[in-house]
Amino acid sequence: MSCVPFSSGVDFWSVAGQAGGMAQPKDEYETARYKVLISDGKFEVRDYPDLMLAATTTNQGGADADGSFMQLFRYISGANEANQKIPMTTPVFMSKPTASSSGQMGFVMPKEVAERGAPNPKVGQVEVRKRPGGRFAVVRFSGIMTSKLVEQFAVELRAWMEEKGLKPDEAVEGGSFETAGYDSPFTPGPERRNEILIRLKPEG
Repeated sequence: MSCVPFSSGVDFWSVAGQAGGMAQPKDEYETARYKVLISDGKFEVRDYPDLMLAATTTNQGGADADGSFMQLFRYISGANEANQKIPMTTPVFMSKPTASSSGQMGFVMPKEVAERGAPNPKVGQVEVRKRPGGRFAVVRFSGIMTSKLVEQFAVELRAWMEEKGLKPDEAVEGGSFETAGYDSPFTPGPERRNEILIRLKPEG
């Protein structure tokens, strides 16, 4: 999953700012953990553990045109069976729709919440589900994520993978990618952290 609106020129995190409570610096948010196996400039290979997500489908038709972000934001604000407020984390994952599945947007549950068991949603299309761990090729870049910028870096990541002999996991929607975003709308574009992740074919 990833966190970018794939419509050109849309700043996804502006939706977060409109929701309120998203203005604190990103280093105050818990971030999903991973282990770096290869580091090559802006490219990395990482191992991720299983992550618990609050997720919903999205059509990605502009700046949250289908309300996906707000559904997730309401869930962590207390619209769950425990009436529990859940801290925001980074990154927000988002994946594009494919021929066989809808797009997905997901908030990572804080480690403590995941270990206790995340509360069930009350309303909307939110579900609590596992993002299976695994090995990923990743490219990191700055700027405001638009469809043009994402596609540019996806091409660069695939070229780097080919150079390194890294194979995408074709069992996962033909080796499609997800994006991840870490910053609020108040962060200048050059200082933003954006990533594209491609799950790698398991060894053996």
